[in-house]
Amino acid sequence: MEWPSSCNDEYEKLVIRMNKPRVVIDNVVCPTATIVKVDSARKHGILLEAVQVLTDLNLSIKKAYISSDGRWFMDVFHVTDLNGNKLTDEKVISYLEQGLEGIQFSSTNGCHGLTALELTGTDRVGLLSEVFAVLTDLQCDVVEAKVWTHNGRIASLIYVKDRTSGLPIEDSQQINRIEVRLKSVLKGDNDIRSAKTTVSMAVTHTERRLHQLMFADRDYERKLIMPCEDSLSVTVQNWAERGYSVVNVQSKDRTKLLFDVICTLTDMDYIVFHATINTSEETAYLEFYIRHKDGTPISSEPERERVIQCLQASVERRTSEGVRLELCAPDTQGLLADVTRTFRENGLNVTRAEISTSRETAMNVFYVTDAFKNRADSNLIESVRQKIGQSKLKVMELPLIRNWEEKSERNEQTVGVAGTVLLSLGSLVMRNLYSLGLVRSHS
Repeated sequence: MEWPSSCNDEYEKLVIRMNKPRVVIDNVVCPTATIVKVDSARKHGILLEAVQVLTDLNLSIKKAYISSDGRWFMDVFHVTDLNGNKLTDEKVISYLEQGLEGIQFSSTNGCHGLTALELTGTDRVGLLSEVFAVLTDLQCDVVEAKVWTHNGRIASLIYVKDRTSGLPIEDSQQINRIEVRLKSVLKGDNDIRSAKTTVSMAVTHTERRLHQLMFADRDYERKLIMPCEDSLSVTVQNWAERGYSVVNVQSKDRTKLLFDVICTLTDMDYIVFHATINTSEETAYLEFYIRHKDGTPISSEPERERVIQCLQASVERRTSEGVRLELCAPDTQGLLADVTRTFRENGLNVTRAEISTSRETAMNVFYVTDAFKNRADSNLIESVRQKIGQSKLKVMELPLIRNWEEKSERNEQTVGVAGTVLLSLGSLVMRNLYSLGLVRSHS
């Protein structure tokens, strides 16, 4: 006798609700990192939700082991703060534990009570200044925003409110005006078909949505504007005996790297059954054993090439090109339009931006290059600072990832994952349980 599919779906939901994720946070076992263990009923996307909790707290994942067995999965993460230290703040530890225990309910970090504007189109110098000028003209206050550019494309998620009422924009005529004006700006002279503008009240995870917008825009297929990082390597092989596709990613280590890769695999409808993540000095090695939702591995060469392209794009989108400028100033009307117009008039191109406000203060980050995507001249930067206000606009060096290996010289040798020989899964499991401190060597 077979149960109807609706009954199976309800049973799956019941299993998930009855089996709240078990979270253990250990500061004793490892001398250089805090160990975070998560055991839970498995569902598609739950790994991404767990990693999302860690990255939203700006934690650096130094090592990880991920494994699923039937309906269950186990994640073990070695994490530090951005300075390479173990977690000691009880509030952060408590928030981390609560966040991981609630991952089956798909929490988001979107902005409640605001109107979300989703934009995609062809990137060009000065585009962002035109967008903010339109929003200022339409009486929209920008509360938060994130802007990514990659391969000549731009994606942005901008959260706004009505300037007069301070409330979300719900009037259909006003929404239509916003969409028409912004789409006109995004089209420019040569992007009639691919420019898109969407107004939404939905709450979503901002950075995951940016990945989805870029993926839907097929930025991974565009001609490269900037060369790939020499340190970035993505390979995909099939392990026929076990029915897995094995994905290896080697890249310069940075925060949110694991999130970016898993986000893309999840949105491409692949399931990660096993994975290992290791970092050595400034390099990260990520290895994933994946299948389609129907349990099959990657089945063709075009599909393999597409996975490689998409994963390369997922890493490159957040790569910080250019000089980092930080703006801290009173959140006055038209501030963003004025600042980005000054960038444009002086030939500075914004490659990435993070906009936020707190207690009537704007705290914005811009990564800028010259008009040809080269590093901006320091004299030009100083000239722009003088026009905007040197006390308001500061040049910040990119944060360096602390050499974590210096703090763990006595730790085991990091395992490379970019080799061509596929190890047996049994050896993989035991190797990583040992390296993560979950079992002891009896040699």
